[in-house]
Amino acid sequence: MASKTAVVIVNLGTPDEATPAAVRRYLKEFLSDPRVIEMPRWIWFWILRLVILPLRAKPVAKLYAEIWDEDSPIRSITKQQAEALAKQLPVTVAWGMTYGEPSLRSVLDQLHQEGKERILILPLYPQYSATTNAAIADVVADWVKEQREVPEIIQVKDYWQQPSWVQAVANSITAYRAEHGDDARVLMSFHGIPQSYADKGDRYGERCLQSGEAIAAAAGLQEGTWISAFQSRFGRNPWLPPYTDKTLEQWAQEGVKKVQVVCPGFSADCLETLEEICVENRDLFLQAGGEDLQYIPALNANEEHIDVFATICAPYLKAWGIE
Repeated sequence: MASKTAVVIVNLGTPDEATPAAVRRYLKEFLSDPRVIEMPRWIWFWILRLVILPLRAKPVAKLYAEIWDEDSPIRSITKQQAEALAKQLPVTVAWGMTYGEPSLRSVLDQLHQEGKERILILPLYPQYSATTNAAIADVVADWVKEQREVPEIIQVKDYWQQPSWVQAVANSITAYRAEHGDDARVLMSFHGIPQSYADKGDRYGERCLQSGEAIAAAAGLQEGTWISAFQSRFGRNPWLPPYTDKTLEQWAQEGVKKVQVVCPGFSADCLETLEEICVENRDLFLQAGGEDLQYIPALNANEEHIDVFATICAPYLKAWGIE
């Protein structure tokens, strides 16, 4: 039974290289997804190709180059997570990306060729959003349409209410503050989505705010010493408030000197944490009068995080007769 079963962890993706050409290919795939950009296709087609890609590929490639080691951090970490999870589960563990390589589609192809009859998909987004978790479901659905023999596939919706995940994030905060001081204000920064998406029924923002409350309680953070906010907004239309950059700027202007930022919605460090928070937002905070912005790393491939993944998978595997 176990030999016919696989778990696939899935993250967003990354360019193949930190070059303008690779970034352009990646952004084209990513931003062409109607789950990500909800705009009439004929309008967005021209905006993407005539404005976004020509103007953004080179500067974004430069940002990737600043955080690139032997590979993109998110790809390296996701691979590490899969390898560590494989040591805990009695089934095959694979990993893939919604955009870029290795693509989720190619991973499903490989598992199908290996004769896997049951596949559990675990999106590495704690809080469900149509822009992320549903985009994975789309890839799976499109792949299924092309198969004659379809394996049994289950996709975990999300896991923000999983107590072990809440505690793991809280533990990372308390451990960091024990080493670096607990006199800093804490900002929990989640990736944002346009306000219009929330208005249409995407409850992602609610899930993030509730996640923040649960994490703060588990970490023993007192009211008034922390807040949840949303980063990575793009364009002129409103996104989920409050904004991470505006919050940091306001805090600095109010006399807050030290801030510790944690990004609970990111299961692996990536451009949005290592550059947007650690560089861009740190500079903004210092320029506004702050003195120290510290970043609390994502859970990445640490042991407690892998335990969370194993805990999430366990009941699904048990239902398949695997323990």
